[in-house]
Amino acid sequence: MVTAKTISNGIVRAVGLLVLFAIIIYLAYQLQTVFIYLIAALILTMIGNPISRFFRKKLKFSNTLATIATLIIFLLIIAGFIMMFIPLILSQGQSLSVLKTAEIEESIRQLISQINTFLTSHGIDPDNLIKQSNVSSLIDFNVIPLFLNSILGTISSFGVGLASTLFITFFFMKDKIMFIIGVKKVLPDSHEEKILNSLNKIDDLLSRYFLGLLLQLFIVFVLYWIVLLIFGIQNGFIIAFLCAVLNIIPYIGPLIGSVLAAILTMISNVGLDFQSEILPKAVYVLIGFAIVQMIDNNVSQPIIFSKSTKSHPLEIFLVILAAGFLSGILGMIIAVPLYTMLKVIGKEFLPENKIIQVLTKDI
Repeated sequence: MVTAKTISNGIVRAVGLLVLFAIIIYLAYQLQTVFIYLIAALILTMIGNPISRFFRKKLKFSNTLATIATLIIFLLIIAGFIMMFIPLILSQGQSLSVLKTAEIEESIRQLISQINTFLTSHGIDPDNLIKQSNVSSLIDFNVIPLFLNSILGTISSFGVGLASTLFITFFFMKDKIMFIIGVKKVLPDSHEEKILNSLNKIDDLLSRYFLGLLLQLFIVFVLYWIVLLIFGIQNGFIIAFLCAVLNIIPYIGPLIGSVLAAILTMISNVGLDFQSEILPKAVYVLIGFAIVQMIDNNVSQPIIFSKSTKSHPLEIFLVILAAGFLSGILGMIIAVPLYTMLKVIGKEFLPENKIIQVLTKDI
């Protein structure tokens, strides 16, 4: 029989759960930076596990020494990127701070003027497409040095985040066995084996995935760089790297990278004849990037990702597409790792399900 006391207790419990949930959400929001550090450290750990395993098994390093060697490799790679970009940012910041923004504005105006002349010579009214006065009024070129200064201002906070992430990564890799023992103590005995098997498989597959992702980005970067070198584009190394990084965003990233490369190509050639020099070079770069994407989409991506996540290329495409509709760009980025985790968990806990059997037959 339901009594007033039972109802009141139920209401109190429900209110208590809602308050607890609200507190957890609030703390998560306040500590979101810490969660970002933890997620970044977890990704670095998954990437570093195969490297650390190589040091332990092939070179007979101790666990601690293998972990330190792996982190040194990470630091060298990060230092290489910093040495590549920081001098460029500093030099550009210096030049722009000496009121060089007027030259940039004039260069862009020249480019727009050349585009207008080209359109007019082909019987197209540029006023319907581009109005130079409106573009100039919408863009505040003085924002550029402020933007560069803000980038330089975030370097210190980036250093703190990097140090924190590497510190967490060190203990994730070094004390992995201790963490597993601690997890075993709090797991229910009935599900302990399944959960531990899931964690081991997830760790293995995601390590393969992130290493595969790095390999794919490296291949795309080299191909982009070759295209830019062929057409003599200035700062081709930096442009190729930025466009390769954008490939982290499936399908949309390569499109953004191609447009960015074409715009930078046109701006870097301002002063030359638009019809015979600027436009053809930009078109050639777009064609070259399109060829790179065809190679990536039909060769490197299917081979690398299907082997690393043990999923069919069509399966991966549909998962990324669905995640994009549901959660936008962020969903597309995390779609494959999350789907891989769900597949592993499904195989351990629902092995008799027909759909799970079909999707996880290679795991």
